[in-house]
Amino acid sequence: MFDRSLINPMMTGEELNNALRIIPKYYDSIRTKDKSTRLVALSELYNIYIPSRMSEEIYSKLYLSLLRSLNKKDTINAVRQENENYKAVKQMSYQGIIGGSDSFTIIGCSGIGKSSAISRAVDLITDKTFVEFNNTKICPVAVVQCPFDSSVKGLAFEILRKIDDALETKYYTNAIRSHATTDILIGIISQVALNHIGLMIIDEIQNVASSKNGKTFIHAITQLINNSGISICMVGTPECKVFFEQKLQLARRSMGLCYQPLEFNDYFIHFCRTMFNYQYTQKKTDLTEGLIEWLYEHSGGLVSLVVSLFHDAQEIAIMNCSEEVNISTLTEAFEKRISMLHSFISQDQRKLHTSSVKSSKKRLSIKPTQATHNLDFSVTEVIEISRKNGINAVDVLKQYCPIEEIPAGGDSPC
Repeated sequence: MFDRSLINPMMTGEELNNALRIIPKYYDSIRTKDKSTRLVALSELYNIYIPSRMSEEIYSKLYLSLLRSLNKKDTINAVRQENENYKAVKQMSYQGIIGGSDSFTIIGCSGIGKSSAISRAVDLITDKTFVEFNNTKICPVAVVQCPFDSSVKGLAFEILRKIDDALETKYYTNAIRSHATTDILIGIISQVALNHIGLMIIDEIQNVASSKNGKTFIHAITQLINNSGISICMVGTPECKVFFEQKLQLARRSMGLCYQPLEFNDYFIHFCRTMFNYQYTQKKTDLTEGLIEWLYEHSGGLVSLVVSLFHDAQEIAIMNCSEEVNISTLTEAFEKRISMLHSFISQDQRKLHTSSVKSSKKRLSIKPTQATHNLDFSVTEVIEISRKNGINAVDVLKQYCPIEEIPAGGDSPC
């Protein structure tokens, strides 16, 4: 049985949330600094990490899969499988004995934070490049990428390079020198994985869906699982689901975790509130419900786009000396900085999850204060911004004048 003390103890609940969370230090005085200092500090936005349910599930899945794989090391079946893998390298008849530990997928569209969640999980599971068990060096987690052409040989060489980097071995050099064929490489990889790898993560697995080598690639992965006993996690975008659903043996390999863009829920609101604490413009902006809805509808629920919009809006405000994040700077960031993504963020999808929020049917009224008459804004400009971006004109108007929300059926205080 593998010594669990060689990897970090498994965490759950609040302990796990606290360990996953990354909140960079922020000092309000930064807003008084010069432009260059603030622009450089602005990049701290990308270091924020707020754990979600997805983060917890990915951590647990990776940890338990790694443990199942490690527990097969140094067993009688592992020794027998090592002998069988040697036959494969010598191109003799051989069979799988140890059996697959498991393979699973983590599927989700780009920008939802799955890669960040995997990276955080791996960091918490182990902070060591390798551990030593029964005089054998083991790389707990090896992360590789599926080659763009789904080449089995390309994957094999990348795995060997990763192991050489972690363990200071020469598997890659020896494989290149011997001009190993694909069949021999699978035997070598099976042997290396059996002895030296706990969990393997193969990223960009959606490449199999558009490659003629896709099925061959998956069959090679299946053989690797059966002949090494290690756990293999395949990470990709929804494009690969159609590929895996073609046949039962492929579908079995695709069971795992699947995620969609965020819904408009408490987590999204909490994320926006945390992010808005990191303001580097001279004027501080209060986060309103209208701004939160605007961020959701213009990001499609993709966390990476929310951060990019807020980052670029601040950058624009600092560069053009307006020094304030508002609908105008956010719209400019949306129109100019992520224009190529507009077609992927359909209006129907953006409004899907905010509809329930807006269905509360709050009636809005403008308080006729003296300040309202003195504000410098054009109603035509407000209407144009709201029309162009498909949002409520009132949400835009909130940035220019005081607005009070009155519950449906209530009386106006005027």
